[in-house]
Amino acid sequence: MTTPAAALSLLSVVIPARDEEDCIASTVEHLHIELRLRNVPHEIIVVVDASTDRTWKVLQELAAKLPELRPMQNNSPPGFGAAVVQGLDAMKGDAAVIMMADESDDCRDVVRYWEKLNEGNECVFGSRFMKGGGVIDYPRFKLFLNRMANFFLRILFNIRLNDTTNAFKAYRKTVIDGCRPLISPHFNLTVELPLKAIVRGYTWTVIPITWRNRRHGVAKFRIKEMGSRYLFICLYVWLEKYFSRGDYVRR
Repeated sequence: MTTPAAALSLLSVVIPARDEEDCIASTVEHLHIELRLRNVPHEIIVVVDASTDRTWKVLQELAAKLPELRPMQNNSPPGFGAAVVQGLDAMKGDAAVIMMADESDDCRDVVRYWEKLNEGNECVFGSRFMKGGGVIDYPRFKLFLNRMANFFLRILFNIRLNDTTNAFKAYRKTVIDGCRPLISPHFNLTVELPLKAIVRGYTWTVIPITWRNRRHGVAKFRIKEMGSRYLFICLYVWLEKYFSRGDYVRR
């Protein structure tokens, strides 16, 4: 029998950023305003990942007037997953939301994640593809691949979650610690973390969220590069689910 989840005191929002000088300031400012207005105690950790533009400079200037902002450089080999893990390692909060730097994720949904975590849920997963959710300007080919990949994961793991591949999710720190080691250095971390949380027995719920295609900069996700990496991590966690004999399941 699981014990009741402890009350939360601080939310850490972890944002990996590569060459996002045109939007990172507005992303951080809008997020901070929304969290402050809704009385959510928070810190915003932006991990700059091998940027070649002014992203780091913009963040340094913003941090001088925004104490909740903690910019840092990714000191691991470049990669979305490596940047996120560095942010999770540095978090001071007892819960975390992973969010994209391009403001494609709605900061109002961050507040809803926090509220759901405070109801006692250990993970909160957003879905763009359930009643109440939605996407704006999603490229058709990427949308097709997304739905196929998520259908595959639903069948492989026998779960009802239909948007596993979306990075924008929330976790209590106990879940993040219980899912280590996190081994995905790239975008495949977006499936490693939620699948491990599910397989290892943490409680989770799903809420509808909205997503808007970036209005500035260039998408960093590369389909050709990620196919085999996604497959590897999915099979890795699937093997844990069916062949580890429960060695990693929470006690």
